[in-house]
This record gives sequence, C-alpha cells and structure tokens, in this order.
Amino acid sequence: MTTHSLLDDWLAEEASVLRHLNSGPGPGVARPEQIAGKTGLEQMQAMLRGELPFAAIARTLDFMAIDIGDGTATFQGTPGPEHLNPMGTVHGGWFATILDSALGCAVHTKMLPGRGYTTAELSVNIVRALTLKVPRVRAIGRVIHSGRQLATADAQLVGPDGTLYAHATTTCLVFDLQHKPAGGATT
Repeated sequence: MTTHSLLDDWLAEEASVLRHLNSGPGPGVARPEQIAGKTGLEQMQAMLRGELPFAAIARTLDFMAIDIGDGTATFQGTPGPEHLNPMGTVHGGWFATILDSALGCAVHTKMLPGRGYTTAELSVNIVRALTLKVPRVRAIGRVIHSGRQLATADAQLVGPDGTLYAHATTTCLVFDLQHKPAGGATT
C-alpha cells in the first residue's frame, strides 16, 4: 500500500469516528452512573460510538481516538502551527500528550468495572522532528502488563509512510474507584 493510499484510509477512518463523536455529548467527563458496571474497554468503545463524552484536550491539541481494542488504543493527530516550538518543529509536549493518551487508554481497556488507574511514570523518546509537512500521525499504544496494582504499556508515534517519530512507555497505578455521592457528601 502506498503512503498516499494509507493516508486516505487514515482520513476515512477519522471522518467515520468524527461522525460518531459529533453525534454524541461532545467533550466532557462521564458521570459515575454512565460508566457504572462497564469495563474500561466498554467505556472506551462507548466513547468512540458517541455514547459517552470524549476528553476536551483532544480538540485543544487536534488529536482523537481512532481505534480501541482489548489492550490497545490508537490515536490520530494533526499538529498545527499552534503546536510549534520557537524552532518551527512540533513541541515535545504535543508528542508526550498524544502518546500518553494512547498509553493510558490502552491501559484503560484492561480495567474491570469499578477500577481505575493513573499515570505514575511516562517516558518519551523523540527520535525525529515532526513538522507541519506531515499531515497526520498515529500513536499506537499496547498494554504489556496489567495487574492488580500496576499496568505497563508502550506506544509508537508513526507517520503514514511508516516513519517513527517517537516511542514511549508508561507505568500506571491501578486502584478501586471511590466516587463521592452527589452533593459532595462523604460516608
């Protein structure tokens, strides 16, 4: 498959996911009752179908989840002029955020109902500068280990021609969710 036809496939997938996201509640945070009893995989897939809100940062940094599987998450992004550093290349924070999203969402897919996680460690290796000449990139995350207390994952940021721009790893702490009752009352 040529780079151009692969990019066309990426753009078609993006358009399909955007239709679902735009038909749903938009950016925001899911309420506890919306996710109660759902696994992390079910939550992520519901978000892609437009049934649950998606993270607002996706609009801010112009990237989005494209595909979610069991232990995997793929994000696609378009760095723009607002994401450039003073040298004219994409800021490392943009790399880190799209990679962290793919890593975290891959880990999220392994959560049982009532379980959550938080990033404890994120390591990003930028191996090639990213400029505005690259129309899209994908951050592809996959879980390496998902245990009762820790989860680890790795990800790669690639262009449609297969160029590797960065790779990353994460360690996440896994825990029981403790939602407060409505109104902020504690028990």
